[in-house]
Amino acid sequence: METKVPRARRSKTAAALRELKKAPWSAWFGLIVLLGYTFVALFAPLIAPSKESEIVGDSYMEWSALYPFGTDQLGRDMLSRMIFAAQNSMGIALAATMFSFLTGGILGIMASILRGWFDQAVSRFIDALMAIPSLIFALMMLSILGSTAINLIIVIGVVDATRVFRLTRAVSMNVVSLDFVEAARLRGEKLPWVVFREIVPNILPPLITEFGLRYCFVFLTISSLSFLGLGLQPPTADWGLMVKENATLITYGDITPLLPAGAIALLTVAINFVVDWFLHKTSGLRDGQ
Repeated sequence: METKVPRARRSKTAAALRELKKAPWSAWFGLIVLLGYTFVALFAPLIAPSKESEIVGDSYMEWSALYPFGTDQLGRDMLSRMIFAAQNSMGIALAATMFSFLTGGILGIMASILRGWFDQAVSRFIDALMAIPSLIFALMMLSILGSTAINLIIVIGVVDATRVFRLTRAVSMNVVSLDFVEAARLRGEKLPWVVFREIVPNILPPLITEFGLRYCFVFLTISSLSFLGLGLQPPTADWGLMVKENATLITYGDITPLLPAGAIALLTVAINFVVDWFLHKTSGLRDGQ
């Protein structure tokens, strides 16, 4: 028995590597970009030439060998700010997305299992939240609570949890009604066992796909809020905030404000490439001959 588990794991790893080798160029491009962004975000303090808020020269210095992307309106190194912004923006977006899936996923699964009054009460509350435009709701709540990182995670997580709840409830309803779930209940299995051994494994593919898409939307929402002044606050580096702070350079033909905007766009495209490939592999579709 001890030798079967490693062999099974090795076979799964080998199968995953074979699928990865057959991935299209778009998926490879997305994976490479994601790995690059993740590396920069994790090791930002070691990679950045300067500190996040260190003033290194005059304001709006031109690109040079010493400062490849010049300096911003306060004389801070733009390259260092770009690197630290990857850590801040991606980290908060990941935390908010995980919070939304934890909240919406649990409520969606419980609604599909318990049904009755619980399902009706939660569904109607979610419908009421979804009736409010998400950006307006986030702006209103952040204006009241304050634009701290914790508040950003909670507010955006709650807004996105509504979409996660609807998807999780829908896919869970299809699984809960199947025979093997009913058989597990008749065997006397406890609710946590039924959820984690029977339901969750069968709804993972659409949830993983939705996680990638939701991460993109959360990431763009945080950047939008920062551009509007209610996201991450100075002196914290954020790509959306950096676009706002240096937007005046566009008037003089300087493309520096387009760098953080390009970083946002590149990450979004890369995630969508990977999500599209994963969705294609888990949907049962086959490439045409």
